[in-house]
Amino acid sequence: MYYRRSGTVLVNAAAAPDNKRQLCELVDAGVVPGLIGYVDGSPAGWISLGPRKDYAKLQRSPIMKPVDDKDVWSVVCTFVAKCYRGQGVQHRLLQAAIRYARAQGVRTLEAYPVDKAERSHNEFMFFGARSLYERAGFTEVVRRSPTRVVMRRELGPVSAPR
Repeated sequence: MYYRRSGTVLVNAAAAPDNKRQLCELVDAGVVPGLIGYVDGSPAGWISLGPRKDYAKLQRSPIMKPVDDKDVWSVVCTFVAKCYRGQGVQHRLLQAAIRYARAQGVRTLEAYPVDKAERSHNEFMFFGARSLYERAGFTEVVRRSPTRVVMRRELGPVSAPR
């Protein structure tokens, strides 16, 4: 919910119930705020994506502000539970997000990964690493920080079944 709001947003345990309520309201209104990945029936990870215009916090961000006027969807969060890390879950979540966005008619998907040589602390990797997106066909569009980039992938139309 953090990126869906503008201004000062609390990120702590006290804000969790309100965030959960607002997320449930979105889902009840028919918004799909992201995808959940499962391993053997247990939730293993999450990827949040949607129309860039739905993420108010991105508009004023010095790093993630719009590159141009193109209508894009944004990937703003990806998370894999610790016990499932190193098993390719994050890559499968991103592939599912690409398929989902394409099925929604999205032509361009945008992400804001971390790009640095040394490993970051897991708590700072909710945008994912550059290599995750490169492996999925994203390319750098702009760099506004030494350690952060804006990357995009053109999706093209949904192909009809043969």
